[in-house]
Amino acid sequence: MKENNEVKISFGGVLLAVLTIVGLVGTSGYFYGKNSNVSTTTPTTQAPVAQQQPAKPTVNIDQVKALFNDQNLAFGNKDSKVLFVEFSDPSCPYCHAAAGKNGTLNKQMGPQFILKADGGTYVAPVPEMKKLVDAGKAGFVWVYANGHGNGEMATKALYCAKEKGKFWQAHDLLMTDSGYTLINTTVKNDKTKSGDMAQFLKGVVDSSFIKSCLDSGKYDDRPATDMAIASQFGFNGTPSFFVNTQNFAGAYSYTDLQSVVDEALK
Repeated sequence: MKENNEVKISFGGVLLAVLTIVGLVGTSGYFYGKNSNVSTTTPTTQAPVAQQQPAKPTVNIDQVKALFNDQNLAFGNKDSKVLFVEFSDPSCPYCHAAAGKNGTLNKQMGPQFILKADGGTYVAPVPEMKKLVDAGKAGFVWVYANGHGNGEMATKALYCAKEKGKFWQAHDLLMTDSGYTLINTTVKNDKTKSGDMAQFLKGVVDSSFIKSCLDSGKYDDRPATDMAIASQFGFNGTPSFFVNTQNFAGAYSYTDLQSVVDEALK
């Protein structure tokens, strides 16, 4: 009888451990194994459209237009038929997927994220939005929102780069595989790493300017300011996009947004 009891206790302990592990996996989201910094994410940051059921914020077009000012990272005309808003975190893997500059990470995140250029079906939305802005057909605003915790210095660097008219160049470089590693492994919001950030961006923005800008602290309040904006727009995960007043919460393929864009452009 003693041996049977010991077996039962052992089995119960194993079962409890298994259930605990399953519970932890179930609540932590998906794991992507590029490195320890690409760990987990909440369902609100995941892109499969059929699984996304975010709370729909009440946003009017005047709120969107109000974002087009000299203080924000805004591009194009606020009176365009189509206005895009992206709430993003440079340390967020799904934001990298949406930016379309990190094909390596896209592949790791699953077949639904493999870029068309790499043989998949995913069309990164941000480059398509930029094309419309460059063509004078749309406006675009980039707003920082804390989705994964390491993107504050990169965000401040983007504000610095905009002063030199180099936002997009800096954005696209930071959204590469090397940029992802820099943000999440080397810098991680450490102010003493401003030199590393400046050195990384030196190909697109003068490194001495970037370092001086970061060290000055002039944009230290921007992450909090941007987060306040995100809250007003019902932010619940990165990335999150608005096409005029319609929200797409997740790293949607542009094909899922295109009908809304095309209708607005008529």
